[in-house]
Amino acid sequence: MRIRRTPGSAVQPRRRSRSRSWPAPVGLLVLSAVPLLAGSFRLVQLAGGPELIPADQRFAASPIPVALHIVAATLFALLGILQLVPRFRRRHLVWHRRAGRVVAVAGLVVAGSAFWMALFYAQKQGTGPLLLGLRLVFAPALAACLVLGVTTVRRGDIAGHRAWMIRAYAIALAAGTQAFTGGFAPLLPGSGVLKGDIAMGSAWFINLAIAEWVIRRGAGSTRRPSTSPQIDADLRAAPAVTSS
Repeated sequence: MRIRRTPGSAVQPRRRSRSRSWPAPVGLLVLSAVPLLAGSFRLVQLAGGPELIPADQRFAASPIPVALHIVAATLFALLGILQLVPRFRRRHLVWHRRAGRVVAVAGLVVAGSAFWMALFYAQKQGTGPLLLGLRLVFAPALAACLVLGVTTVRRGDIAGHRAWMIRAYAIALAAGTQAFTGGFAPLLPGSGVLKGDIAMGSAWFINLAIAEWVIRRGAGSTRRPSTSPQIDADLRAAPAVTSS
């Protein structure tokens, strides 16, 4: 007996995968909104515009590092969201390669400026040595993840490239997570400064834990055979298009 496939049976999985591919990037965009808006207001303020957020004399005395950090973080966050959408990436592989170069350079500027500001700017009032130490650790960690992401894709290791870029994005997006974790500081034990440092610092660990879950979940899904020959062909072509 032959089984006839109806048109709906072919379209249904495609529609379902399309609907599942966009909640994550929308969530990342929402998470990025707080630091990106604050950074935009800071740039307007440094350019001589109105004070939309409280002024910070640390930045007024040396505005170039923070301005570079904000512009690079905006590029990294917004372009990085599209880089992480599998459906968009598979359909626009050339764009993915070109935008990926911008993302990598912007991420290195974010890491370098963050490290410089942690070293040479005075600490923000209400923060302590724990948060400073974490910033000095995670800024180089961001740079390392980006370098590893580039070197792995040049070797044709797409899974390794994906893993390192997800980790890099998770580290950079901690500023958005801190907008939420900072509100839990009063519930933590210890002094005021230590509680604040723990609440803010936990954002990096939360993001990395989620990143590792996403990486492992993606690795498991790639081991299952694809139901679409076109998707299989795109995946096989990815190393040739995305590597230099």
